[in-house]
Amino acid sequence: MKVTAPPVPPRAEKQEHRYSVHGRTQVDEYAWMRLSEAQRSAKVPDAHARRVTGYLEQENAYTEQVMAPLAGLRTTLFNEMKGRIKEGDISVPYRENGYWYRFRYDPGAEYPVHMRAPALADPEQVPGSFTDFLDENAMAAAHDYFDLADLEVAPGNRLMAYSVDTVGRRRYEIRFRDLNTGLDLPDVITHAGDGGAFADDQTFFYVRKDRSLRNARVFRHILGTDPATDQLVFHERNRAFSCEVYRSRSDRFVVITSESTLSSEHRLLPVTDPLGSFQAMFPRERRHELSIMHVPGGAHGDEPGKFYILTNWKARNFRLMECPEHLTAKSNWKEVVPHRPDVLLEDVDVFRNHLVLTERTNGLVQLSIRQLDNGNERAIHFHDPAYVAYSGVNPNWDSTKFRYGYSSLTTPDSVYEHDLVTGQEKLLKQQEVVGDFDPARFVSERIWAVANDGTRIPISLVHRCDLPMDGHAPLLLYGYGAYGINLEPVFSSARLSLLDRGFVLAIAHVRGGEELGRAWYEQGRMEHKMNTFTDFIACAEQLKADGHADPSRIYCMGGSAGGLLVGAVMNLRPDLWDGVVAEVPFVDVVNTMLDADLPLTTGEYEEWGDPREAGAFHRILAYAPYENVHDARYPALLATTGFHDSQVQYWEPAKWVARLREHQRGSEPLLLWTNMEAGHGGATGRFERLQEVARAYAFLLGRALRNTPLP
Repeated sequence: MKVTAPPVPPRAEKQEHRYSVHGRTQVDEYAWMRLSEAQRSAKVPDAHARRVTGYLEQENAYTEQVMAPLAGLRTTLFNEMKGRIKEGDISVPYRENGYWYRFRYDPGAEYPVHMRAPALADPEQVPGSFTDFLDENAMAAAHDYFDLADLEVAPGNRLMAYSVDTVGRRRYEIRFRDLNTGLDLPDVITHAGDGGAFADDQTFFYVRKDRSLRNARVFRHILGTDPATDQLVFHERNRAFSCEVYRSRSDRFVVITSESTLSSEHRLLPVTDPLGSFQAMFPRERRHELSIMHVPGGAHGDEPGKFYILTNWKARNFRLMECPEHLTAKSNWKEVVPHRPDVLLEDVDVFRNHLVLTERTNGLVQLSIRQLDNGNERAIHFHDPAYVAYSGVNPNWDSTKFRYGYSSLTTPDSVYEHDLVTGQEKLLKQQEVVGDFDPARFVSERIWAVANDGTRIPISLVHRCDLPMDGHAPLLLYGYGAYGINLEPVFSSARLSLLDRGFVLAIAHVRGGEELGRAWYEQGRMEHKMNTFTDFIACAEQLKADGHADPSRIYCMGGSAGGLLVGAVMNLRPDLWDGVVAEVPFVDVVNTMLDADLPLTTGEYEEWGDPREAGAFHRILAYAPYENVHDARYPALLATTGFHDSQVQYWEPAKWVARLREHQRGSEPLLLWTNMEAGHGGATGRFERLQEVARAYAFLLGRALRNTPLP
């Protein structure tokens, strides 16, 4: 099939945008691709919006044309991946405030149905005890995009708040439902954040977004009143911070948390005083991050309680402190779990008689149980070479049962219940993989690469047991490396479609994440950001040297900030990759970080730097993928985006691909695919999103197996 040339931007629109920053003239010849919020959301688009969307649709048509020979493979992959999912499935129930809650998937349904039952007996022993209270499929039927972000049941169990986004901009509409009648109340809150908190049955606190989609203001809503009359109770004026509001697990406080990248504060209001004022009981301090957990006092919670504080105050890897409920100043804090330079304290679950510590040592998670009356500790042990364990749904602090999740590259998602008193464990559910999946057919490894500066970088990888590691296998290397977010070695049933076709899959735990402690994050941000990219290249080189990869068939993939990663390494080492998949990639870093009106920008100065400062500008300029495109033989590229993306605007990958084509000196295709109905997370249905995975995997397999018949 003859493929036509890539689409050419409309000549009338291809005009240079020039501006000067710190004495340097910047040229952005594709700035015209940007549409304003109003232009993007208008029901009747103006002429410029029609030109831009028309261009994106031409790009989609070109991508489909180039990938047309892979259409059969895409269909095969989608059917395989869908076929591994148990269509009629149900979650493990959990108990909260007198009810059991769970959700189910009906066969063929894209979204879950939420259910509950009175907690009078074991729900597993009483067939039909659950009743439906919210069907996401019915709600999503009229929309191309649907995201139910949060469900909050009021203390009296009669009312529920839920938040929905039907565009993809993460700007939610909050509604309220009478759970006795199943009918929604007339109250509708718009332009909201994704959550909220009841103080009592009639008072609800929520966050509204500003024009840059930042969570900026907290309001009090009295059910039955006009939301236009809601009272503002907190306004976060510092644009580096965003806020959220939630009800404490102890059910004693409504909490407003305001956070920047490196600082946080907490304001509290007793749930018994819904019309009162929030008090800053844990005020913000520069570079002080903390989270708080309230514990009721007395046998029945009728005496003053205390707070546990997870803090990095004089503790780079965090420590746990405690203080009396009404004496929250630092001078009253007492240490419970000390700081350890080789252990990152990530999270704490508080129970009446126990603490459960989520810790990370040498890049791997450990769950430790501490008995409060005597300080004794024991660990829950795991045996896979690469895995993740995490706290599950534990709404009741007055419990002796702790639920946690576990997954590895060869173990499907599993839910365990651990008895805090006896130490006995019970597997409640392991995600079923339909078909002939056998974990014994696969092997997981954890190896280390050596970076340019001698730092050892962990790599998690998986492949079939019968695949020789002789340097002839195609390799997909995945990375992220930002915000201190860990890229966990979790199981994916969709990934089996690559493994069964001979791929090795590897995860590079590069600096910028937090796998090896807080210092690991700090060594991959701001002035140290280049480490993220050179670490990733070192991982690819190590895998090649160890025989895990065919040097001519190495691929990389990353999304969002991981898209920045793969965009940067494309410029640094275009020769290393045979193909790249960049999902919603953050590639236009300079221009985005210079625009304080865009979502996220002001809140991310502490991650990337503020380019209005000369030093930060030149650091960002040194690695920004869009600015560093140069004449080169670039590898094949599939870049994907969502037209309504609020995190990385669609024009970033669109501009990047257009500029790459101007400088491409090779013959490999550079493709752009825009989901015109979605945002940052792509398609929302559980099967629908597999279409996007199938496209990416077909692109990779088409490259890796282009000299052999496609399976």
